[in-house]
This record gives sequence, C-alpha cells and structure tokens, in this order.
Amino acid sequence: MSIFGKIMSAIFGTKAEAAPAGGAGGGAAAGGGAAAGPAIDVTPILDAAVAAKKEKLNWKTSIVDLMKALDLDSSLTARKELAKELGYTGDMNDTAPMNIWLHKQVMKKLAENGGKVPEDLKH
Repeated sequence: MSIFGKIMSAIFGTKAEAAPAGGAGGGAAAGGGAAAGPAIDVTPILDAAVAAKKEKLNWKTSIVDLMKALDLDSSLTARKELAKELGYTGDMNDTAPMNIWLHKQVMKKLAENGGKVPEDLKH
C-alpha cells in the first residue's frame, strides 16, 4: 500500500469510532477512492489521534506530526517516498519546502477523497 494510502486508511478507517456523525451507513470511505456518503471530518479524527499520544503534535502544520499521530513512519525516507507518490518536483534534500508542500498536498488529497478538511489547510 502507498504511504498516502496508509494515511487515508488510518484516517478514514477510524471514522466510525472517532466521528460517528460523519456517515452512519458504514464504510463510506474504506481507505481508497472517493467517499460514497457525506464528507468525513478529519479534524476530530486527527485530534483524537494526537490526544492518544503522550507528546505534543501539531498535525495542522506538520507532516511529520500528522504521520506520527497516525502511527506511520515519518522518517525522511518515508516522506521522500510520499513526495514521489504525490508528484513533488522540488529538491527532496531541501526538506523544509518539501515538508510544507507535502502537508498541503495531503490535506488537498484528503479533501478530494471524501475528507472534510479546514479550508485554511488546503492552500
């Protein structure tokens, strides 16, 4: 499974426990493709994932923290692989711009695949 697929699965696969109001029909987004039902609000899901950790994580600004909150590999190697998956064309050794781009792309792609993402995080 792709790294973005793992992110999708980690978020949308937990919607039933974290955000039951999102879609009562069961399986609106099973981890791939667009959601069939109402958009799944990613904020309470990610907030709950962060709350379960014993460290301060800011998923709203950091791709590393977002990946850590979801128990995914957040190493540079994993982020470079995610960058390749999502079509990053910049210098992958210049990690600050890559990380900023990755976070924006992940938020945008989550929204495109049935996630309700705060507007300010998609730009």
